[in-house]
Amino acid sequence: MAIYTKEEARKIMEKAMSFSKSDACEINLSGSDSGNIRYARNTVSTSGYRSNQSLAVTASYGKRSGSATIDEFDDASLEKVVRRAEELAKLSPENPEFMAPMGPQSYDEPVTFVEATANIKPEYRAQVAASSIKPAAQKDVTAAGFLNDSSGFRSMLNSKGLFAYNKFTDVDFTVTMRTNDGTGSGWVTRDFNDIRKFNADEASKTAIDKAVMSREARAIEPGKYTVILEPAAASDLLNNMRGAFNARTADEGRSFMSKDGGTKLGQKIVDERVNIYSDPLHPEVPTSTWNGEGMPLKRTQWIENGVVKNLAYSRFWAQEKGVEAVPFPPNFIMEGGNASLDDLIKGTKRGILVTRLWYIRGVDPQTLLYTGLTRDGTFYIENGQIRYPVKNFRFNESPIIMLNNLEQLGQQVRVGGSLIPYMKIRDFTFTSLSDAV
Repeated sequence: MAIYTKEEARKIMEKAMSFSKSDACEINLSGSDSGNIRYARNTVSTSGYRSNQSLAVTASYGKRSGSATIDEFDDASLEKVVRRAEELAKLSPENPEFMAPMGPQSYDEPVTFVEATANIKPEYRAQVAASSIKPAAQKDVTAAGFLNDSSGFRSMLNSKGLFAYNKFTDVDFTVTMRTNDGTGSGWVTRDFNDIRKFNADEASKTAIDKAVMSREARAIEPGKYTVILEPAAASDLLNNMRGAFNARTADEGRSFMSKDGGTKLGQKIVDERVNIYSDPLHPEVPTSTWNGEGMPLKRTQWIENGVVKNLAYSRFWAQEKGVEAVPFPPNFIMEGGNASLDDLIKGTKRGILVTRLWYIRGVDPQTLLYTGLTRDGTFYIENGQIRYPVKNFRFNESPIIMLNNLEQLGQQVRVGGSLIPYMKIRDFTFTSLSDAV
């Protein structure tokens, strides 16, 4: 077992700290236990279990720092890793952006650990695989999927007296279903802290249905279409937008958030129905309540009624600008509506349903323009019904333009540790066709 309690972690780090001779010292101790199962061609291919633990020491002399890592925690090993970090610090050049460790902080109690997830056994993983493989075979479909569950902790102690600890659990599941004639593909992803919220049968059925529905896709002309983006598709573009909330790149004129030698803080940039915030204590997408620098994480509004409310400031950049540091968002929560996917489809006269996007690449950081492809289930909608599958498209689109062309928001879904709603968007730009399934 690589999971230490708060008291056990603190004792190990305090012992390592007792060997420190540097001006400043920071110690990070983490560990995790995780299990997985992988299957392809309707057969389990691998199943495994991992247990890891690591202690990292960063020693500093003035603005010179060095780091060393070890996975043995007896006294001799702890002293050895501290000495090594100090040796490296003395050899290192000065870091002009060095920030001294912070003193003690106050943190909210995290809600990231669920005992049921930590107690997952190999039998459960095998049942998840069976939930995909058996129904896929019955529908002349081939399943390929991966389930990974983990429980772990991370902790920090520094020479100024700061101590932080977080215990967590996670489960991630993806499955791709391909029809055996090679013309249809469906895909699903699910992630939770709490395994009790995961329904493997539902997830697999969704992917199978998409695969069967998407056989023998038709080619239609590229152009501007009303689209319904499933949360997995929308999140890919929103996560790219997330990086634009960096105050430094905005101040330096290097991002979408730059404006006339300043930033777009306080400016309306998207539809007034768009509200995005981060919250480490949100029950559906909880995160650690502190970041890698030991800064406390609190609920933070990033966009409110379409207006930029905050930009993220590192400790160094906040010091440069004479403002309070604002940590980067640990998750992204976009408020949605009450409409289900079926509701959005029924209300669409003509449009395209997009399951997911992939191979996304930046085109222009100043406008947040991206290009990429649709994948694993793209469908033509007419008069409130899915009429037929269509061949995949290449798109050129910006999440900013997308959120200004918002027609309707649907229910939120957890994707990649964030909450993203279904979205109906007008004039989404498809530039060419792709023969890939």
